[in-house]
Amino acid sequence: MSQNRQRPKDVPSVATVSGKIDDVLAGIRVPDLPYPAGKLEPESVSDWRPLLISCWSEQRDERVTHLIRSVHLEWSARQVNAAYVADRIMDVFLKTSGLHPSLARRVARLRFYLAWRMDLEGKKAFSGPVLSWLDSLQEWRGWSDSGGRSSRVLLDQLDSLVIAVSASFESGSTDPVEAFCHQWQEESARRDAQAGKLRQRLLETEQGAAKQRKADQTARALVGRALQGRRLPMPIVRFILDYWQGLLKQSVWDAGLEGETFRHGSKLLEWLVWIGDPSLSDKDRNRLYHVGEQIGDRLLDVWKRVYNQALPADSLAGIEGVMVSRLRGETPELVDALPAAGGFQWDSSWLSFEVPTEQAFKPFEGQWFVEGEGGAEQRRYFYAFLTESAEILWTNGAGVKLGLQTWTDFQAALEKEQIRPLPKLTPFGTVLAETVELLAGVCDKQRRQREQAAEAARLRAEELRREKEAAEARRRAEEAEREAELERQRQAAEEQRIADEKAEEARIRKERTLLAEKQVDAIKLGGWIVVEPNETSDEPARLKLAVRINASRKLVFVDRLGLNRREFLEDALVEGIVEGRIRVLGTSAEFDDTLSRVVGRIRVGRN
Repeated sequence: MSQNRQRPKDVPSVATVSGKIDDVLAGIRVPDLPYPAGKLEPESVSDWRPLLISCWSEQRDERVTHLIRSVHLEWSARQVNAAYVADRIMDVFLKTSGLHPSLARRVARLRFYLAWRMDLEGKKAFSGPVLSWLDSLQEWRGWSDSGGRSSRVLLDQLDSLVIAVSASFESGSTDPVEAFCHQWQEESARRDAQAGKLRQRLLETEQGAAKQRKADQTARALVGRALQGRRLPMPIVRFILDYWQGLLKQSVWDAGLEGETFRHGSKLLEWLVWIGDPSLSDKDRNRLYHVGEQIGDRLLDVWKRVYNQALPADSLAGIEGVMVSRLRGETPELVDALPAAGGFQWDSSWLSFEVPTEQAFKPFEGQWFVEGEGGAEQRRYFYAFLTESAEILWTNGAGVKLGLQTWTDFQAALEKEQIRPLPKLTPFGTVLAETVELLAGVCDKQRRQREQAAEAARLRAEELRREKEAAEARRRAEEAEREAELERQRQAAEEQRIADEKAEEARIRKERTLLAEKQVDAIKLGGWIVVEPNETSDEPARLKLAVRINASRKLVFVDRLGLNRREFLEDALVEGIVEGRIRVLGTSAEFDDTLSRVVGRIRVGRN
């Protein structure tokens, strides 16, 4: 099946995209997928292998993302991303692979296996054997679901894939799948060798058959055109059908339509019809005699040149009898030539047959074409153009003949779009690389957006912090200002209070001073004062005014015994009264003092 292989176009290596697969699995976020609210503990993550095994065993065409959305379980972000990446790759493969829809759909069910493996081992899910096998599916681009033997071969192999993947799910190992891929590649090489031999034999056989078909159809067309609408003697009809048609066929086979023997044979066919049809030959009796004399020898000559042997002796007997009858002027018994030939089939197009130029058909050779749509489409390979018959040899992917089609029918089908070239196949490696590159770009964009959002959040938080600090500073400043204002108000109140107290004290002092002055002025000789204790005395001292010196404004006081003389200036005395260190005793005090003395004398007299 080497004719089916395509050279991959700039397919990035696995190493180029494998690292990006892990980045995508870790970092991409897709809207509307069931991501967990936060990071899950390993023991909290649901095991999805039973679900995937079920879908694979049933060969469902469901997306993995639809599957995990349909059940209410806890999936990790990596599981969700593995499901999305597997779906995305296989959806693109379905659209662009160029394989038959039925085949592409069966291969796309590997999304369940790939999602499982990507969750477990990331980039290693696309191992070398798996990628090589998926790329080798190009050789089946000509496969059609025709129900034939070659079609069933592929379906049987894909049934083996179902078993291998199920075994991998059960064992938790990729060994069964990779063993299947290795076996597929070995069988592919064997199929290529067998198909090559088959195609070569087919081409040689069909080229010979085309040459034979051209010779036969040309001879039949020439005979049919000559006999059409003619009434001829039966011996001439039988000679043409039994002998001369075969000669014309052999002359075309030997030298083609341009050969000398074919031209002579065609001319003699016309003379046979001319001789046998009275409506033609009766108009020129002289020519009839002339042709009648020569036609036998000419028939024998051309026959010998073609077959290199003499014409059977009795083959011309009927024609000679017709000639004798015609030369006598008799009219032989006539029959309708074509009906007498017994349902003779012929196609006049072979007489105007033209082989198209090589430039016309060469671009189509080696190309695949499609008829129909969807699962009912049938694919066929333009294997070779048979120049002898201007026919196209169609084969399938295994090199088996599908049929022949004339060049004109092919052109008409192309023009009516009943048949169309198969689009170029996209290998799985290209699908993988382009899809991962695209997703990696989206992931990188999302990462930058997250970084920008984080930076914006950081800047916003910093701005909010600064705003908060500024607000706090303003609050503290306002509080300090308020405290300062309150302090100023308290200070002012305190100052006012102190001022008021001082004013009150000054008023009271003034009043006391006035009162004290009055008291001092009112002290008469013998008037008493009490002086509070000081450093030299522990008890109050009672003193009476002994002398008032008006000139110096001095008052002299003595105790009750007339001793301990003490002098006070009026101002000092007033000051002492005001401050409470000195009290002025009134008449009651004098009476008490007099009483004390009297009592004292009485006590002394008794003793």
